[in-house]
Amino acid sequence: MQFWTGTAFMETTESIAVARMLDDAGFAGVVCSDHMIYPRELSSQYPDSPTGTPPWAPETAWPDCWVQIGAMAAVTTRLRFSNAVYIAPARPLLEVAKQVATAAEISAGRVSLAVGVGWMREEFELMGQDFSTRGKRLNEMIPALRELWRGGWVSWSGEHYQVPELMLEPHPPVPVPILCGGESEAALRRAARLCDGWVGYAYRWDDAARYVQRLTTLRREYGRDGEPFEIILALLEPPSLDLYRRAADLGITGVMGAPWAGLDDHSGGVERYRAPIERFAEQFIEPAR
Repeated sequence: MQFWTGTAFMETTESIAVARMLDDAGFAGVVCSDHMIYPRELSSQYPDSPTGTPPWAPETAWPDCWVQIGAMAAVTTRLRFSNAVYIAPARPLLEVAKQVATAAEISAGRVSLAVGVGWMREEFELMGQDFSTRGKRLNEMIPALRELWRGGWVSWSGEHYQVPELMLEPHPPVPVPILCGGESEAALRRAARLCDGWVGYAYRWDDAARYVQRLTTLRREYGRDGEPFEIILALLEPPSLDLYRRAADLGITGVMGAPWAGLDDHSGGVERYRAPIERFAEQFIEPAR
């Protein structure tokens, strides 16, 4: 079992020091969350809220994933980096290819790309990308990225993207795993058919098991059940070694959590993260090895 955490709602500058603590404590990885902006006039409905309004304030910071990952990679040696999730179809294909490839090179191959279709139309429009075709474009973007990351002269010709022969350097030193986020049937099928894994949200045990079982069924349908496949999610259950063993037996490869959850006293600065991280490592990471 691998143990992951995230940078969402953390002070942007704190993530670098926290990454060093996580690296030292034996955590497997960190996921970065993605939003470009918060518009003054927001008409898009947030899907996980009964009111349709996002649960965070407009001034909440969402640092660029790949700048943040590059900074954290520079001060760590083992920690892996991914997303929960990156709204790739809101960006041009070549921009995504370049940023991820650079982060892969800087980190010596310690990155994966976890993609999702997003929900905020305003972000797509401001970036000049078509919101209505985002799912179809993401389905094409995934194999296109793999092709553009091969190194040497590369090109791509598809329905939504046309890339003439060119060199994109640096290219990743090792293949970049591509994971998919999202709970819709389309998202689960995208993960099972095109991706190297799936990144979920936070679930009770029965819901987590239902998604894992659906992914297993779909991977079998696509003839991919014998291939390696990551499943990373958070469990809304009291942490225990038994829970993590059962999760591994189910097919979950990584569990996300925030050991510092509920830490309201900010007087200690970034050092306030250290004790919860070390305590979690002692209770769960080391015994689970």
